[in-house]
Parts: sequence; structure tokens; C-alpha cells
Amino acid sequence: MNQFDVVIIGAGPGGYVSAIRCAQLGMNVALIEKYNSLGGTCLNVGCIPSKALLDSSEHFHQAVHQFAEHGIDLSSAPKVNLKQMINRKAGVVSDTVKGIQFLMKKNKITVIQGVGSFIDNHTLSIAGEKETITLSAKNFVIATGSKPASLPFISIDKKRIITSTEALEMTEVPKHLIIIGGGVIGLELGSVYARLGAKVSVVEFMEGIIPTMDKSLGKELQKSLTKLGFEFYLSHKVKSVENKGKKVIVKADNSKGEELVLEGDYTLVSVGRRPYTDGLNADKAGVQLDERGRVITNEHLQTSQPNIYAIGDVVKGAMLAHKAEEEGVFVAEAIAGQKPHINHLLIPGVVYTWPEVAAVGYTEEELKSKGIAYKAGNFPFKASGRGRASMDTDGFVKVLADSSTDEILGVHMIGPRVADMIAEAVVAMEFKATAEDIARICHAHPTFTESLKEAALAATGNRALHM
Repeated sequence: MNQFDVVIIGAGPGGYVSAIRCAQLGMNVALIEKYNSLGGTCLNVGCIPSKALLDSSEHFHQAVHQFAEHGIDLSSAPKVNLKQMINRKAGVVSDTVKGIQFLMKKNKITVIQGVGSFIDNHTLSIAGEKETITLSAKNFVIATGSKPASLPFISIDKKRIITSTEALEMTEVPKHLIIIGGGVIGLELGSVYARLGAKVSVVEFMEGIIPTMDKSLGKELQKSLTKLGFEFYLSHKVKSVENKGKKVIVKADNSKGEELVLEGDYTLVSVGRRPYTDGLNADKAGVQLDERGRVITNEHLQTSQPNIYAIGDVVKGAMLAHKAEEEGVFVAEAIAGQKPHINHLLIPGVVYTWPEVAAVGYTEEELKSKGIAYKAGNFPFKASGRGRASMDTDGFVKVLADSSTDEILGVHMIGPRVADMIAEAVVAMEFKATAEDIARICHAHPTFTESLKEAALAATGNRALHM
């Protein structure tokens, strides 16, 4: 029987990062992965490939719609080579996965391909393609991630009715892509194909898109995506999705009971993700799951068995790769006897549309529901010199600060490169900075980050200088 200090089940961002940190701390580590490619959903069929296609499609969109204004004349209209876009995406994924494989070897981590199933809380069975082996460990980390969710009446055929996985491997640009769900994944993938010429319709049950984020962000993003060609059907409950050969029929009812019928050539089901524990046999290890299938953990990310931890999409909280990574490091350091720290409120959320969306901390709606008195400062990118120079004037930065202490409680951005800009807000909030602190820091000119300074000035007595 193979014995390890730590066995980690799942080689996504949470799992492989946790393995690296455990190895750095002197532990003998095994990493179990079901598939023959490391990196999990994020690297293979999620974050990395979608960002590759988003980048490629944005270059095309700029060539078609903005190059002439920049003084760049093309001899003929640009054409989409979707096959090459997909190939480039595959290359990005391959190079990234190879990088993870290198890190496993560098840190002397034992990687085993197969499906891990608990025998008890110290023993794991690994079913591979050719054989089944058994491992024992002092500690285990469950990092099995998530899978695309669906609705009970939808039959996903992976041809016309697809998930995000199939949307990353399209062989043609859809004529009409119907997206069920107005969340992050659907809007990002919808952006890819809208830029390439597809008609995109979004059917969302809630009254706004990206409903978990500050409402003002959803409203502004909807305006920008509408200009891109999106159609939105909000407050609609989908009741049927049918594959009719070369077309898909989607039917939904609005809040008044009126029926909507949409006909497209592809339907992307993007209604969220579900925790993945299939085949884990968690009950045999004494590990408890909640009503949504998530592994129940305490504040130290320990399950009902103290030597078994769980991280990432398989536990409560936002399903984000960087959240999983932070939890992976947290668990490794906890096992080593250290006192690590995570403030889950300060894990930023990002939508990689264009304009990008990013946020950290409390939304206005949450502050109101908690009865916390706050002040808000806003600054639009249309007043940004850098925004005008780059023709990126959609969006704004909003800073929310405590009315009495001025401590920053939330920062919400939609605009150019805000996925990168949000890090400044996270740092500030980790150190309990005030809006005045940000307002007093010199920001280079002209940059997009000046908009955060201006929003902070606006939150401290309407002192914004450029609006």
C-alpha cells in the first residue's frame, strides 16, 4: 500500500496549487486526477480557453469596427477563421497544462490518473484504465470541482443543445445562439460569437443579468452588450428546449405568463454549475454533503472528518479558480500547523466581457439589507483621458465607503481592464483602507486606474476632479 502525508483528489487550480504548497512545506504528496490532463475545468474547458477565444474575437471585432477610426486601413474586410481560433486556443491550453506537469515534477509530486473513491477516512481506491490501486494518507483534500448544471427537462445532446464545454469547440459561427442563463459563463461565450457575427439571445429567469453582482453593473453591462447585438429576455422562465435537427426551439414564459418562442441553430445551457462528487463515496469516509451536494466544511475547511479537507467548487462559496487556489494554500498551511487566513468577502469576482466587470466586497443591495450606512462615489470612463484615447468609454467605477469611518466596504467596476484594476481595491480593503487613503495616493496619468482614485474622491465629499 502506498502511503502519503497528503492525497489530493482533483488536479484543478485548487488541487494542484494545494499539492505544490504541501510539497513546499515538506510533505509527501499524491495528486489524483480522473482525466489525462492536469488543470481541471479552468485550464482545459473553462477560464483559459474561454479567455483565449475572447481575446481572438475582440481583435477581430476591433479590426472590423475600430481600425478605420484609428487610421488603420485594411485592403479587404477581415474574415473569421474559426478553425484557426480554436487551434490557437488549443495551443494555449496545451502550453498551460505542460506548465502544470513541469511544476508537479519540480515539486516531486506523485501524479496518478484515475477515479478516487474513499474506502475509509484514511484509505482511497484509485480506479485507473488498467488497474486499481489503494493509497493511504494522514490527510486528504477533496478538490473535485464542478460540472455544468442543467434543468430537469433539458436534454443536452452536445450537438445543438450544448454546454460551455462544447461552445469552446464550435466548428461554425452560429447564426443565432440562444443562451439560457444571464450569468458570467453565458455572457462571456455569447460575447465571443456575437463579435464574430452571431445573433445572440439571452433568456434569464431573474430580472437582471449577472444577478449575484451589484445591480448597477448588470444594468451597465446589458447596455454595452445590447450595442454589440445581444437581445435580452429577462424575467423569463424556460419551459422547453427541443432539438429539431438543424434548429433548436426554446419556449419560455414571462412574469405575466406570456409565452416567448425563440428559434436558433444552437442553444447554450448556462444555468450555473453543480459540485462534482460522483464516485467519491464520501459517505464511506464519514464525509457529509449538504442538500446541494456540496461537501460540508468548518471555518478551517475541514469536513466532518478532521483529517479530510475540501476546497473550491465542491464547497460553499463562489465557484472561482482563484478562490480554489487560495483555499488550497490555506489547507496546506493548516495541515502544516500554520495559522493561514482567507477573507472570503475580499475574493474578487470578474466577468471577462468587454467592457470587463469586476467587483469586491459588499454590493449596495447587501449594505442596504444589512442596514449599514454608506456613501457612494462614482466616476465614468467617458471622463477618463485614457478611456477616450483607447476608445473605451463605456462603464464606471463605484466606491462604497462606511458613512462614519470612511472604510471601503465595496468596489464595483465595469470598463476597460478592470479585471486587473480590481486588485488595487482588494489590497486596499485587506488593509482596511479608507476612501480618503485611495484618494490621496498618486496614480499615473493617463491610466485607467485614475478612475478608481476619482471614484474615491467622489465618495469623500463629492471631490472628483474630472467630472
